[in-house]
Amino acid sequence: MTRAVLSLGSNLGDRLAHLRTAVATLGDAVLVVSGVYETPPWGDADQPAYLNAVLLAQDEAATPRDWLERARAAELAAGRVRDPQRRFGPRTLDVDVIAVWGDDDEPVLSDDPELTLPHPRAHLRAFVLRPWIDIQPYGRLPGHGWLTDLLTAGPAADDVLDLRARPELALESTA
Repeated sequence: MTRAVLSLGSNLGDRLAHLRTAVATLGDAVLVVSGVYETPPWGDADQPAYLNAVLLAQDEAATPRDWLERARAAELAAGRVRDPQRRFGPRTLDVDVIAVWGDDDEPVLSDDPELTLPHPRAHLRAFVLRPWIDIQPYGRLPGHGWLTDLLTAGPAADDVLDLRARPELALESTA
């Protein structure tokens, strides 16, 4: 059994529908979904604002690579087209595998360039940390520490004021 934290983001088209596509594509594996937050773009400011959320999923048979494949399948279902010239550019849906835990509840560590675990920039991103706190208030990012510490005292603290909770935009888990 593995559990995974996945980050969802969309800034093109019907952003909320794209986030819902991700939740639906992941199906019964979804345990809980955070609230939705609107955030300015990260890394490339010349694009529309994002809607972001985080979800916790679990599957008895999934490997870390399976979570990556499911993330890509959700992106494809939302019509994502990757632009190799613009790494942090706009997208219909971005699904990142943030962290994975194995059968023994130990975090999976990977330095594979295609699937680095935990996600190498998660500790820098308020748009990942704040929604994650919604679903795991006492959560820890493996190798980095408590989510609340990272959000309030780490590099992500500079971006906290740019987050805007959107409670009227709900994502429902299917579990």
